[in-house]
Amino acid sequence: MKQFTSVHDVEDINALVQEALELKQNPYAFEDLGKHKTLGLIFLNPSLRTRLSTQKAAQSLGMNVMVMNMGQEGWALETQDGAIMNGTTVEHIKDAAAVMGQYCDVLGMRSFPKLQNVEEDYSEEILKKFIQYANVPFVSLESATRHPLQSLADLVTISEHAPQGRRPKVVLTWAPHVKALPQAVPNSFAEWMCAADVDFVITHPEGYELDPQFTNGATITHNQAEALEGADFIYIKNWSTYQPYGQVLTQDASWMLTNQHLVNTNNAKVMHCLPVRRNVELSDEILDGPNSLVVNEAANREFAAQAVLKRLLESIQ
Repeated sequence: MKQFTSVHDVEDINALVQEALELKQNPYAFEDLGKHKTLGLIFLNPSLRTRLSTQKAAQSLGMNVMVMNMGQEGWALETQDGAIMNGTTVEHIKDAAAVMGQYCDVLGMRSFPKLQNVEEDYSEEILKKFIQYANVPFVSLESATRHPLQSLADLVTISEHAPQGRRPKVVLTWAPHVKALPQAVPNSFAEWMCAADVDFVITHPEGYELDPQFTNGATITHNQAEALEGADFIYIKNWSTYQPYGQVLTQDASWMLTNQHLVNTNNAKVMHCLPVRRNVELSDEILDGPNSLVVNEAANREFAAQAVLKRLLESIQ
């Protein structure tokens, strides 16, 4: 595996999940694999779990790690080819990425969408150009449209807690929020669940349909109560509209999950990628109760990242 930007980069997702679970049991089994190798982590946007889990995963594989918060510490990047750089941008992405590729054996980058122009965001220009010019194995730390490390950790968590002998029912439900958020996490979660051996349902208010390229194979309904019936896992996430792009149509508090929403589920486990706005997206009684998997899910970020980095390192041995 030369890059990890989506589920499409993975030949066998079940094998990758199993590898993450094995690394969780013995995280230092391959501590020599990354010896004298360097991982560069470039953040254009804030991070807690992604930064710390990926850094720890790399260190468990014996790698050196360099972290750069490009938004605060780096030069303003130009992305347009042929640009006359007489404005606010200082360094072209082709130069910055190429230099970072000289310093690092593996690179990762996080870059959020602006939520202003759907064609611009969904073109993934920054992600694609960074991969092109860095010319080393690459892992997405979240892009405008996807968050594959989160989705892999989510699938690892579901695999750990899945009922025996049957396909679990997994529900992705929209939740209210105080501002417009990207579609990256729900896009990615939907894409991975559609590829996994689960019964997958998406529920959201009218107008919050995701880009169909990510939801092919899912059952989609605007009736949250109907969607939650018999659920084994409920994934909570807010997102803004895809069409029209980046808007908030409702902040209906009835979509926030409480214990009452779990009555007709199969004692569903509740998941969220974090950070979470308590008592806006998800109630305290859920988050602090026995059905919550949010901390377990966050812990699995380390081993998802380690499994991916292991595959990337093996591609350059």
